Amino acid sequence: MDQVAETFEAQRDRLLAIGHRMLGSHADAEDVVQEAWLRLARQDTATIDNLPGWLTTVVGRICLDVLRSRHTHPEAPYDDLVVTVDDGPTPDDQVALADSVGLALAAILRSLQPSERLAFVLHDLFLVPFDEIGRIVGRSTDAAKMLASRARRKVRTPERLTIARQEQRQVIEAFRAAALGGDFEELLRLLDPDVKLTVDTPDGMVVILGATKVATGARMSGGEGVQFRAVLVDGLPGYVSWRPDGTPVSIIAFTVVDGRIVRVTVVTDPAKLRSMDLPDPQ
Repeated sequence: MDQVAETFEAQRDRLLAIGHRMLGSHADAEDVVQEAWLRLARQDTATIDNLPGWLTTVVGRICLDVLRSRHTHPEAPYDDLVVTVDDGPTPDDQVALADSVGLALAAILRSLQPSERLAFVLHDLFLVPFDEIGRIVGRSTDAAKMLASRARRKVRTPERLTIARQEQRQVIEAFRAAALGGDFEELLRLLDPDVKLTVDTPDGMVVILGATKVATGARMSGGEGVQFRAVLVDGLPGYVSWRPDGTPVSIIAFTVVDGRIVRVTVVTDPAKLRSMDLPDPQ
């Protein structure tokens, strides 16, 4: 078992990296790797031909179960929310820009279906062969390739994310103007037909699907005297809004793909807003 433990420890950082990319949480990644160790301890290691590969498969399956559970029982999305003012990149702001790009990539990974995310992360980021990925998700090698291909169409490279920031901001500025002006047709033009809106309210999570329903609600969201400031929310373009007395009303983040809004996430829970480190109103 000592040799097995040594091999596990040698793989720990890699397994943690897979877990973090899959789940977007260091704590969850630690839990997944610990569970993999417990499963290894119960396994007859003489039956394992390739221990690193076995561990990758186990971690992948545990992550897949966690992601599927999240889709069935959505959790509040912003326990570790990072909100920064979006003044646009400057030559002296490359570190902050790189950080925001990394956050944006993580946020877009969260928008993928669990199997798509697993195929993309394991193959494109960790070079796991598609036949192994197929075994993890219970599909053929060709099906695993298709999952990764669909994910790539949704995930932008860091370079493309940087270029796209201004384009994304233009889309959501147009969305905000249409929402405040009640322009239903413009809202429909800007929203992907399958857009998903998630709202974190004091009473729990509310999920709305489809452009028509999201646009209908958006037309009623502009309050008189509400002040907005452009921010990056976990690297995604968005806004913080305040009442005239400076009380925060909401945080809203947008995922924009190919010029259309595919995901909108809003936090309106006053208790959560008070607990966050938000920028000051302009």
